[in-house]
Amino acid sequence: MSTHVIVGSGGTASATAVRLAESGDQVRVVSRSGTGPEHPNIERIALDAGDTAALAALAKGADTVFNLAMPAYHTWPQAVPPLFGSIQSAAEQSGANYVMLGNMYGYGPSDSVVTDDAPLAATGPKGRVRAQMWREAKAAHDAGRLRATEVRAGQFLGAGALSLFSIVVQPKVLAGQLALVPQELDLPHAYTAIGDAAAALVAVARDDRAWGRAWLAPTITSTVRQVAERFAAAAGAPAPHLSVMTDRELTLLGNTDPFWSELFETYHMSHRKFTVDDSAIRNTFGVTASDLDDVLAEAVP
Repeated sequence: MSTHVIVGSGGTASATAVRLAESGDQVRVVSRSGTGPEHPNIERIALDAGDTAALAALAKGADTVFNLAMPAYHTWPQAVPPLFGSIQSAAEQSGANYVMLGNMYGYGPSDSVVTDDAPLAATGPKGRVRAQMWREAKAAHDAGRLRATEVRAGQFLGAGALSLFSIVVQPKVLAGQLALVPQELDLPHAYTAIGDAAAALVAVARDDRAWGRAWLAPTITSTVRQVAERFAAAAGAPAPHLSVMTDRELTLLGNTDPFWSELFETYHMSHRKFTVDDSAIRNTFGVTASDLDDVLAEAVP
C-alpha cells in the first residue's frame, strides 16, 4: 500500500484521488478549503501549499506528491512560481516523487502536430511560466534532488471539468440558448477527459519509465461544434446554437472579469488548428482516450 499527497481539489485532483484510493492506496488531499472526495482511504486536509515546511512535514513518508494546484487563471505569472516552487521543495524535502499536471500552453504557436518533446516556445506570459515550472522540475530531477514527471492535458471535458466548454457551452446547450464561444467552431482541437487525465497521472506515478520527461495526456481530437452536438444528444437537448465571440465582445467581457482578457494569449490554440500526438503515453503505459460520448454523458446533470 502506497501513500500519496495531492495538492488541489478540482475535478482532476478528485478523480486522481479516487482512482488511487480505490486501488487501496492512502491519499491526502491538500487544499486551502480542505475539500475533496469522500472515501475511507482519502484524508482531506486544509493547508496553504505555499507553507513549504508544513507541506513537507505532511508529505514525509509519502511515495508521491501530485501537483494539481491551479491558481486563478489571470494570476498565473505571479502566483504559479512561488506556489509550484513550494510544492516542489516540499517534495524534495520529503523524499517523495513529484508528478505535475500541466497543459499545452508551454509549446506556444505551432503549425504542426505537437508531440511530447516539441520545443517549449511559448510567447505569452501564462505559457512561459508553465514552461519554466517544468524546466525547474526537470533541473531538480537531473540534479538528483527528486524524480519528476509531468502530464500535459488539453481542454478538459467530463464530470468535474472546469474549461471553456463547461463554462460557456454546456449551460447554454442545456438551456436551449445561443452560446457565444471564444473559439473557432470547426477547427480540430485537443480535449482531455478528466478521467483520462487522472488515469495518466496514476500511470506515470507508478512506472519508472515515466521520470525525467513530460507526457501528453490521452487526447480526444474534435471541434467545438461536434462536441456541442454530441453533448446535446447525450442530454436530450435541442441542436446547439453556436456563434464565435468577436474580439470586441471578448474585450468587453474582460472589462468586468480579467479571465476573458487572458484568452487572447491562446488564440493560436482556439482560433487555429491545434492538434497533438498522444501516442507516447498510449504506447508506453497503455492509457488511451475515452469514448467522447461516454465522457459527455458523465457531464450531463
